[in-house]
Amino acid sequence: MSPRVGIKICGICDEAALDAAAEAGADWIGFVFAAGSPRTVSPSAAAALERRLPRHVRRVGLFVAPTEDEVARVLDAVPLDVLQLYANPVRAVALRRAFDRPVWLAHGVRRRTELPDRTALDGLVIEAKAPEGADRPGGNGVRFDWSIARGWSAPAPWLLAGGLTPDNVAEAIRQSGATAVDVSSGVEDAPGRKRPALIRAFIARARGG
Repeated sequence: MSPRVGIKICGICDEAALDAAAEAGADWIGFVFAAGSPRTVSPSAAAALERRLPRHVRRVGLFVAPTEDEVARVLDAVPLDVLQLYANPVRAVALRRAFDRPVWLAHGVRRRTELPDRTALDGLVIEAKAPEGADRPGGNGVRFDWSIARGWSAPAPWLLAGGLTPDNVAEAIRQSGATAVDVSSGVEDAPGRKRPALIRAFIARARGG
């Protein structure tokens, strides 16, 4: 039997999207705490949303090169289970130690040789490198050649991200061999505005429905 595909719905900003993700079987809900993203939420807004979640759905906080103070302010309000970071790996390890939370490191690739063969962290989020001129390190809705990850001996559990939609997620899983996927813009009508029907379709198709 194939393993159950893990699913993260990232960039949740409203109750309808959060409820749809939880009810459809998402494993992780992601809140963005990075300035400049259309999906950024305040700690207080994320706290109000996460209180709606059943405990088995894990709360992930996404940060871009954060200071310890920035992470601490969020954790004072939101009981995050995982920190997802765009950061230098050494800095990411320091934050893991400081907050005693699992840390996933976002890692951009274009070719197989760029897939990491070691990490001191708890997980990896593998996506396309940001396009030239992009104002964000990730969340750009860009895909890479998924087949380069097929057969990769990952040094930690990993999620496939970037450019995934309900229409292509099954093929992405087939080509890459990923056992977990992460989506944000691929289930939106507009930047930051998620459509519950697309969330439900994404989860169903990722799991063969």
